[in-house]
Amino acid sequence: MSAEPSVSPSRVGVWLIGARGSVATTAVAGCAAVTAGLHPPTGMVTETGAFHEAGLPSLPSLVFGGHDVVDCPLPKRAESLAAGGVLPHDLPSAVAAELAAADREIRIGGPLPGDTRTEDELIEALAQDIRDFAHRGGLARTVVVNVSSTEPVPEGDTLPASSLYAAAALRAGCPYVNFTPSAGLHHPRLAPAAASSGLPYAGRDGKTGQTLLRSVLGPMFAQRALAVRAWSGTNLLGGGDGAALADPAAAAAKNAGKERALADTLGSVPEGETHIDDVPSLGDWKTAWDHIAFDGFLGTRMVLQTTWQGCDSSLAAPLILDLARLVARAHELGVSGPLAELGFYFKDPVGEGPAALGEQYAHLIGFAERLRGLALPPGPGVAVADHATPDGMAPQGAPQGTSGEPR
Repeated sequence: MSAEPSVSPSRVGVWLIGARGSVATTAVAGCAAVTAGLHPPTGMVTETGAFHEAGLPSLPSLVFGGHDVVDCPLPKRAESLAAGGVLPHDLPSAVAAELAAADREIRIGGPLPGDTRTEDELIEALAQDIRDFAHRGGLARTVVVNVSSTEPVPEGDTLPASSLYAAAALRAGCPYVNFTPSAGLHHPRLAPAAASSGLPYAGRDGKTGQTLLRSVLGPMFAQRALAVRAWSGTNLLGGGDGAALADPAAAAAKNAGKERALADTLGSVPEGETHIDDVPSLGDWKTAWDHIAFDGFLGTRMVLQTTWQGCDSSLAAPLILDLARLVARAHELGVSGPLAELGFYFKDPVGEGPAALGEQYAHLIGFAERLRGLALPPGPGVAVADHATPDGMAPQGAPQGTSGEPR
């Protein structure tokens, strides 16, 4: 009989929902490339000086796995991304071993067509996959990150797939990050479980392009007392996101976060709409146009137009690594509940916090300082969370040392 794997306090799991997609593949390949010194950590805020003493898990300590419903292996997916210019052409071969190792830890998700399992059976099966991953790797904890395609806004009481995965994360005792506009933990049925879980969570909908720019420009107009009359936008994108967002219901979920950014920074939603067009030939590349009509002194009418062209996977992947490290460290130190200080990364962040990027960045730096403070020996005024287990979502049969233990 083989020996039980020992738990390493330095090894942290990153369980990706949508693990064979472009964003996940770029994150895994990018982590390996930076770890090997092949590329600098461009775009990773956690690699800047403000975070050096926050005790974040190192990039080499991250272990990847996940769920997906497609069967294209990560090495093959990376080759496709390299052919499209998303990854450097020689990177898939340079990090082939790391991609293959992550691919071996990917399990089929669900629900699949014809699946007759109940919601609870699905949640338990997904949670067990996460527990097994943590147990095999001897991981101190595992962060579940949703990077799958956008879902339509759910109707009725049935849990959509994103919420089944979120419930599985809670049941496995894992902190959770929703990088998509999908419901995830936002579903009303999961609110009590999330609140009582004693786990940290963050989201939702990663802010990588057009909305990132809006969160800078919106405050500029407000602070200079310039009246914005209309703000219209268009997004052209391909790949999996483009196909998913061709569904008007899914596009509506995406646009809700974009509108919130304007409403929160301007104080109201100006005239105009944002359109999302699927252009398959663009692949992972996207173009976003904004047309902003505003009034100056004495009602003088003016216009600002912007064009943002970028690769969505390359913009998102470093943020996934940032979030996994930050949330893992928060979990290690006993922080629980919605991590509003991570609003810097999201269009529609959980918890209360500012919408302007500059203010969000200040809150993020404050969070790094908070993590440093919690790592100091306990003293007056220093307390950590009491970890409860969510009603109906408690880990079932999780071995000692798997994700969420010790906490």
